Amino acid sequence: MFKKIKIRIMPTILVIIFSLSICIIPAEAKTQSVIIGGESFGLKLYCKGVMVTKFESFISKGEKVCPAKDAGIRINDIILSVNNINVKSNEQLERRIEAFNEVPLIIKLSRNGDLIKLNITPKRNSKGKYRLGIWVRDSCAGIGTISYYNPEKGIYGALGHGICDSDTGGIMPSKKGEILKANITSVKKSENNNIGTLNGYFTDNTIGNIITNTPIGIYGELKTQADKKKLYKTAQKEEIKPGSATLITTVKGTKPESYSVRIKEICNLNRNSNRNFVIEVTDKRLIKATGGIVQGMSGSPIIQDGKFIGALTHVFVDNCKNGYAIFAENMM
Repeated sequence: MFKKIKIRIMPTILVIIFSLSICIIPAEAKTQSVIIGGESFGLKLYCKGVMVTKFESFISKGEKVCPAKDAGIRINDIILSVNNINVKSNEQLERRIEAFNEVPLIIKLSRNGDLIKLNITPKRNSKGKYRLGIWVRDSCAGIGTISYYNPEKGIYGALGHGICDSDTGGIMPSKKGEILKANITSVKKSENNNIGTLNGYFTDNTIGNIITNTPIGIYGELKTQADKKKLYKTAQKEEIKPGSATLITTVKGTKPESYSVRIKEICNLNRNSNRNFVIEVTDKRLIKATGGIVQGMSGSPIIQDGKFIGALTHVFVDNCKNGYAIFAENMM
């Protein structure tokens, strides 16, 4: 269909500041009513343990070594403890390694949900520091868009995809997180093969938490209630059709606006997918402001025939006016 499609798994500015489960819902949830989002938010996500993002060999006693790789650690593994002492940050891991020097360590880690124990002996580098030969990450921050809020359950859904590590693309294993009100101050416009971004700042106003980070979105509780806003029924995937629709998103300040888009095709009916249909931005105002789709718009809700049908999730790098969207019923 497309000559070339390259996808940003996390179309947002993923700024590293400090360094799954999918709920099956009864069929009747497909037609529940929700409040539409469209507001930009800032997020801070803290990992459960530290995530291995990169190997780096170093010289020890005249030899090039990488103890972690040799011991069987893999990229995206989550280190949970060292010699039964929990590790919650990059700094804690470094201190644990230094404390035991060149003594074999028992590393407990999580890999794809499985708990694994490995024996690793740190090596001393040219500066006299004991190292494992890995880069790790304990937290991340970025900007995204709220998709919907369910006033009956008190739960919001956002992004339409998971929060991923910017280097490896792996889902960040969340222990806790929060979302804060964001103010969009400028936009770096998208061009084909050069995707732009929403730029802004977080306020001190925490508006909710992050309970879970999954491949089809993040979910949590909102502190602010929006019960007086209009309720939209969610559409079943069979109701969605090619043609005109409305995208709600924020590209300036804090207020979401409505923009025209066109649904080009339904391409994937998989309920676990976040790439179910393709949209094209047709609104001249949005194209003028952003060039099409930019990082930070992930989660922007889409309305068709008065119903909530889904949310924007990805941008086509070589055609930045086009992107993928997830079915509303998949998110819910």
